[in-house]
Amino acid sequence: MLKEFGPNIWIADGPTVTATAGFHYPTRMAVIRLANSDLVLWSPTALTDDLCAEVETLGAVRYLVPPNSLHHSFLGDWQRVYPDARVCAPPGLREKRNDIRCDADFSDRPIAAWAGEIDHAIMWGNRITTEVIFFHRQSGTAIFTDLIQQFPRGWFRGWRALVARLDLMTAAEPTVPRKFRAAFTNRRAARESLRRILAWPTEKVIIAHGPPITHHGQAFLRRAFRWLAEKG
Repeated sequence: MLKEFGPNIWIADGPTVTATAGFHYPTRMAVIRLANSDLVLWSPTALTDDLCAEVETLGAVRYLVPPNSLHHSFLGDWQRVYPDARVCAPPGLREKRNDIRCDADFSDRPIAAWAGEIDHAIMWGNRITTEVIFFHRQSGTAIFTDLIQQFPRGWFRGWRALVARLDLMTAAEPTVPRKFRAAFTNRRAARESLRRILAWPTEKVIIAHGPPITHHGQAFLRRAFRWLAEKG
């Protein structure tokens, strides 16, 4: 179930979930092991006994990370099983899920417990959601949630297939859907966030909804965000 993606980082694909207007999305989580063997679970998927058992062979679950205010469906289940794990909340989550205990809030400052191992950048300025982007230094991996997507042709049917095509959700390469592009109402703030992201020496990219990028990650990100980097 867990697949090694690089040194001290694994991914696991979860079940398909139904979002607004009946669009179906695959789910994916990442597990990062820190130098002290503490585990950071990014975007936890549906909890199962088998998945828990696999995760626990890697280390101790210490941090649960919903990376934006849309990826929280299974968070409460993980918190019940691992009550001592700290939940690091992205902007907007506290208001949306008052049933979840949030122990810390992401800001532009680094997380002290991860310093030197995981960097993050908050992608400010979007109406839909404010996403926290991760960078795992040891593996050179950037981790995105909804800002970059790619679904295979045939994933959606009927009118949803047409919408997905027009939204660039089924483009030839993973990219930022048009709805997210239009939702950046503060592009100055978004460009500053992007500047930080593009400064990372990214080799690989994990995305929640689409195939991972395993080579030349920084060049890939520059292509995906070219529309934002350009003035206008």
